[in-house]
This record gives sequence, structure tokens and C-alpha cells, in this order.
Amino acid sequence: MIFRQLFDQQSSTYTYLLADGATGEAVLVDPVFEQVRRDTALIEELRLKLRYTIDTHVHADHVTGAWLLKRSTGSRIAISAASGAEGADRYLNHGDRCEFGSRHLVVRATPGHTSGCISLVLDDETMALTGDCLLIRGTGRTDFQHGDPHAMFRAIHEQIFTLPETCLLYPAHDYRGLTVTSVGEERRFNPRLGGDLCEDDFIGYVTNLGLPHPKQIDIAVPANLKCGVASNDLSQMAQPEWAPLTYTFAGIWEINSQWLEENLRSVQVIDVRESDEFYGPLGRIPEARLISLGDLARRAAELTHARPIVTVCRAGGRSAQATVILRKSGFEDVANLAGGMLRWRAEGRLVENGGV
Repeated sequence: MIFRQLFDQQSSTYTYLLADGATGEAVLVDPVFEQVRRDTALIEELRLKLRYTIDTHVHADHVTGAWLLKRSTGSRIAISAASGAEGADRYLNHGDRCEFGSRHLVVRATPGHTSGCISLVLDDETMALTGDCLLIRGTGRTDFQHGDPHAMFRAIHEQIFTLPETCLLYPAHDYRGLTVTSVGEERRFNPRLGGDLCEDDFIGYVTNLGLPHPKQIDIAVPANLKCGVASNDLSQMAQPEWAPLTYTFAGIWEINSQWLEENLRSVQVIDVRESDEFYGPLGRIPEARLISLGDLARRAAELTHARPIVTVCRAGGRSAQATVILRKSGFEDVANLAGGMLRWRAEGRLVENGGV
């Protein structure tokens, strides 16, 4: 099985990708709208077919990426039947199974943070995704969106703590950089409800947290009640139009070499190798300008914003870093030539000053 834990720094949200390695079928749990481009790149790089996006609840701190992923990948949207959300393709109830290839997640109702919270347990009970119900040495808050501390305490004890002690638990959020825990750990060490703490202890704890409301609640909740259907500006998700580019999971825009060869005069080709390489046996792309990577930040002002920039090096590594430097310098239309001169030469494309 393929498993990836992804993180959105702005909302401290974990998104989880699970896939059957044999069939390539995948599910994505708790996707974040602003991270759809990243998630799509990973799915494409791993050659997966996204079958479902699943939200563990109606989030208050970020907008889900479910609708945008459905539009871009054809995936189906799944959420709890008790969530009150509209526009999903499948509404989940306790005991339902979300299948991906030969694997599946079992839905367990774990209300308390909201009335429609669910946790997702892997078929062999080696791991569970607990949403905003049980966190690492903590729990979700219960003071809005029909929260109920009594329901949460019982859900944790009846639906999560009944899993094997070695079952790994992955929450939807963490604010301290922690990534994973286990049933055994939380049963012993969770300061809100572990050890010998009773329901009254838990109620007293969570009802006196005094937390401010999430900053995005007025935007996130209405959008998530429509499964993330965007009524706002989608420009941040728009594909660049100046060339056929591919976005990588590393966060780099890459350019099609054939397009580049046919449009050399419409872009600025910046070769970031050293001088001896630029004039060496690999040769260089016609129209390329030499600015070594170490000099690029200092000399970025020499470049124009009127034409897009394509960076190139020997194999594509230094030129990928060059795109980061240029973006920090204020250039938006920038792309990397993946594979660099090695791939350019291997494809038989135009070369100046190249050896045999």
C-alpha cells in the first residue's frame, strides 16, 4: 500500500493519500483547496487514479479541495451523511467501506467536534485517520458547529480506543509538528482523557479551553457545506498560459522541450551552469544566456519581465533551484527544463558548440 502524509502550513492540516500499489486506485482524505496543485502533482507522478476524496468533517479552518479535485481528476466526493453538506457524490454512515483497489477504509462515526465527524480505519486495523476527534495528546474542540464533549468522549472510547493498542493514529491537525501516535499511547498519556480520567474530567477540561474561533470560519464553513464549490477567485489555481507546463510535487514548473525548441525566440533561456560547462562538450541551447547559479540572485535585475524565463543546467537540478531564486526576485513566468542538457541532447534537439 502507498501512504503519504501531507501538510498545509497555513491551517496546520494533514492530508492523507492512500493507494493500492497493485491497481493504483487511491483516496485522498481531508484535502486543502490551496494544496490541490501539489496533491494532483503527486497523484500524477505516482501514476495513481484518485477514486475518492473524503472529508472527515465540515472544516472551519480551511476550504476543502474536494470540488476542485473532482473537476481536475474525476474523483468522487465523500463526506458523512450527518455533516449537512450538499453536493457530495456519496454520503457515509457508520460501518460503510470506502474501497480503493483491494484495500478499504471503514467509516466509524466519531461525533463531538462536529455532529458529522468520522474516523477512517484501514481494513487490517493497523492505522486509523481520526480527523479532528482524537489528536496527538489532545482532542478536537467542542464549542461550535454542534460540538458535544460528551459525544466526543464516548466516541473516542468506543470507536478509537477499542482498536488494537498498536494501531497507528493520524489526526487531521497538529500544531506542534507531531505526526503520528498510537492507540496505546493515547490511552495512557493523553492529558485530556487518558489513564484514569473520567468523562467529567474530560468535560471540565475541554469546556474551559478558551480558544478563539478559527480565522477562516466565516469563509470555510459555508464553502465546505457545499463540498468546496468555489464561488471566489480561482486565479491562484490557474494553469500558466504562456507554455504547456507541468507542475511537480517538488513545487517546480517544468517546460515541454519540444515547445521550447519551437519557441526559443519568445523566451529568455538562462543557462545556470559554470562557464566551462557552458562552453564544454555538452554544448548549449541556441539563444541561451549564461548566468551561473551562484550569480543569479545578484544579476536577476538584468532580465526582463516582458518575456518568460526558462532555466537550464546539465541535468535539471541547479536550474530547478534557479526557478525558486527567480520567483523570489519577482519573476512569475518561469519554468525549468527538466533533464537539462543531458535530456536535450538525448532527444536530438538543437545544440550550439556541442561535441560528439
